[in-house]
Amino acid sequence: MRILLARPPRPKQAITVSDFMFSEPIGLEMIFGLLKPDHDVEIFDMMVEKGSLREKVVEYKPDAVGITSLCIDVDVVIALCREVKAVKPDIVTLAGGTQAFLSPLSFADEAVDYIFEFVDGENIRTFFSELGKGKELSSLPGVRSSSDGYRSHGPKGRNGYFLPDRQSPKKYRSEYSYFGYRPAAIMEYGIGCEKACDFCLRWRIEGYKEELLDLEITRKDLMSIEEDTIMLMDNDFFASELKIRTFLDLIRELGLRKNFIVYASVKGILDFEPLVREFKEMGLKAVLVGYETFSDEELDIYRKKSDTSDNLKAAKALKDIGIDVWASFMAHPDWSADDFRKFRKYIGLLKPQTSSINPLTPFPNLPMYGKYKDRLIHSAEEYDKWSFGQVTIRPKNMSLRRYYYELMVTNLYVNLLVNSKTEMLRQFGIGNITRIIAGSMRTFSRYVKLMAKA
Repeated sequence: MRILLARPPRPKQAITVSDFMFSEPIGLEMIFGLLKPDHDVEIFDMMVEKGSLREKVVEYKPDAVGITSLCIDVDVVIALCREVKAVKPDIVTLAGGTQAFLSPLSFADEAVDYIFEFVDGENIRTFFSELGKGKELSSLPGVRSSSDGYRSHGPKGRNGYFLPDRQSPKKYRSEYSYFGYRPAAIMEYGIGCEKACDFCLRWRIEGYKEELLDLEITRKDLMSIEEDTIMLMDNDFFASELKIRTFLDLIRELGLRKNFIVYASVKGILDFEPLVREFKEMGLKAVLVGYETFSDEELDIYRKKSDTSDNLKAAKALKDIGIDVWASFMAHPDWSADDFRKFRKYIGLLKPQTSSINPLTPFPNLPMYGKYKDRLIHSAEEYDKWSFGQVTIRPKNMSLRRYYYELMVTNLYVNLLVNSKTEMLRQFGIGNITRIIAGSMRTFSRYVKLMAKA
């Protein structure tokens, strides 16, 4: 069969991290690797491509089109499936990705033939094998069919991690980046997160239990990456001593000299500081740390395993080691103007190299969604509003317009006075810094528009 795998473009009004962290479609690369031995497969990345999906379908003439998704992509994915059907009604359309796992029925539309709730390897290989024989498929685990009302079959599973085919999006690879590191690849080494923060989707998608992936897959994955920079997208790379040591032993065995970027918990940084230092000597350049807030009370509510003084200790440790910190924070909907001032002061004490500040977002299907249900500004079906950047909870102590104003002021303060411009320029060069600044300006512009509408 001829199969086209597509990543949709981002909705223009959405505020997402893609202005700063534009990663490869690794899920599609895994599916490509699973299907390539038996089918003709191509990836069409609409976050890079200028042409339309319709034009691509006319050119490629696929038998099936599979489209991945995040929450904000639902309307876009359905529109793309309709576009495909308008070209040729008998092309099989499939929706998958994170949103299909979390809320599969959001894709229930006559233009969507199948919804892949999860991919375990066997189900997708069987699906296309049987489809190629002209058989109707309506009872595979993880696959919902329009022919039987998108009913679920079998127990809820999880997406597997399969060896990505790194060459499948070859013509796009130079575009993928993480802040100033471009090109950059992403990979996963371990799944699960026993920190289980209340606001987090990742551990709910991957599971609570922390486990390493098959080391043979990790070894092959590392060897297949040509880029100088690798972002490890594990929830917490510093989850355990065993996890860190195993990875360091592996890259030592392979003789790899790469720039590594990881997600890290404050607790892991403090518990395993000697290993963080060792990793620095082997290529660790930056860590993404969720400091979240200036308030110990909020950290406790979020079920973080650290407090604000721990954050400061971790910030100092990373500075002493010489590792960049890309910090993330969440603005609480109950903050007052004075809270925003305290927050800005706290960021100044932490002094991260870069920062992202987003409103607390209680995604549908999270317990937090129920807690704030009476204060939600948007319904669960307004999918494009559920990006991390838009305010979804009505503020308690100020108007929505004033809240957006405080977010803008805080972002300006961070970008102009806290982020290390000279250091970043030296590291990344003028071209990459210009791109990052352009992303910041787009975010600023969107906040201005949202404030005007509030």
